Amino acid sequence: MLISSCQASAQSPFKLPDLGTSALQALPIEKEQALGNVMMMQIRSGSPLLQDPVLDEYLTSLGNRLVANANDVRFPFTFFWINNPAINAFAFYGGHVGVHSGLIAQSDNESQFASVLGHEIAHVTQRHLARRIQKAQDNSALTIAGMIAGVLATVVAPDAGMAIIAANSTQAALSQLTHSRKAEQEADRFGMQTLHAAGFDATQSAEFLSKLAAQTRFKNKPPVFLLTHPLPDSRISDVRLRAQQYSPIRLMESTKFQLAKSRVLARNQYKSEDAQAFFERELKHSSKLDNRALQYGLALSLLDQDKYLLAENIILKLLSNEPDNLFYLDAYTDILIGQEKAVEAVKLLQEKHEFRPNNQVITLNFANAAIEAKQYNKAAQLLKIFLLDKPEHTLAIDLLSKVYKEQGNKSAYHETKASLLAQYGAYIQAADEIQRALNNVKKQETVKASRLKALLSQYRQMQKELAKL
Repeated sequence: MLISSCQASAQSPFKLPDLGTSALQALPIEKEQALGNVMMMQIRSGSPLLQDPVLDEYLTSLGNRLVANANDVRFPFTFFWINNPAINAFAFYGGHVGVHSGLIAQSDNESQFASVLGHEIAHVTQRHLARRIQKAQDNSALTIAGMIAGVLATVVAPDAGMAIIAANSTQAALSQLTHSRKAEQEADRFGMQTLHAAGFDATQSAEFLSKLAAQTRFKNKPPVFLLTHPLPDSRISDVRLRAQQYSPIRLMESTKFQLAKSRVLARNQYKSEDAQAFFERELKHSSKLDNRALQYGLALSLLDQDKYLLAENIILKLLSNEPDNLFYLDAYTDILIGQEKAVEAVKLLQEKHEFRPNNQVITLNFANAAIEAKQYNKAAQLLKIFLLDKPEHTLAIDLLSKVYKEQGNKSAYHETKASLLAQYGAYIQAADEIQRALNNVKKQETVKASRLKALLSQYRQMQKELAKL
């Protein structure tokens, strides 16, 4: 089943937008999406993506809640994590929104975290990057390669982006690497509207910007977010005045936000031993009756040090009150696998999967547990069905390749590896894997051989498209 989904996606090679004509007045939606897909490939291949189904589930749910309440949404959005402790988030062509793990670690509440996402969504819906293409063309020649390099350097590695400006201080380069004051004002305004419409406290937009401004006061180097999102005093004042249009909302503390934050602190901000000390200290001094997130963070820090029994004691208590909590189920699966009880994990997740068959956290944990339990057919079936709905899910593709390797299915293994490489834009290597798959096709499998040859041709065509950059 995975093979057919991969084949379908490969039958429509992307076409890079032609930015060479001065007659281009705006970037058409379909070309913006194609450009966004190319940039996403570049990010996958060169950035520390955080592939965590639990955090992905939380971020996507929160992001989609905001998108559902935004204006001028023209296409589906994609949200993803970058494993980076800096406070940063960025959006680019085609509705792709990247979030640094440090952003949630430094947010005091979910409204603050959501305010930054709403701001980035507004950059996309108001087509600030698409408008920037036209402005850059008015100043100088613009190539896709230069545009991608400039935007990616800034949003993913801002120091490199600033170096590009230093090396090439043309107006076009400067325009490529920073949002204008007008664009920031628009994103602030529309982002705040979206935040309010989605049921969050819009006044937290101003609180978060003030927090960022306070961090710059005694530092020579500003937070990463401010390198591409300028923060003059007038902007803070403007956001504060606009926030006064909305009444503060007293929201119950979001448990999912707190759990996601604890997960990031435990696994991405601290070393495991330091995380354990942090959570033990916080629990000791916490006055909150509900300290589930702190207990969860402590359990993760113990799990990551292979202290399985200590971690299990905490997670089982948490699960007793919330047996379907995805954060806890994910941790408990890892604990059972660490204790070499993968069969027990399979039984647990089999039951959960029957009630939530489309949930990525349950499905991927189930498949991973099945692999550890050497139940390869079960794992393959789960992953094939999952990939019909999410054919570009790199973690699922990687797991399926492991299944085929364990089964000794060389043809399927190499084809699946090719699919994974294609997600990173590595079409030459993907074509090599398809050739290896062809080498392992039996003589009587003529239909399969024909399909693989067609796929080989498509990957080579995709490489030619990339070579145009």
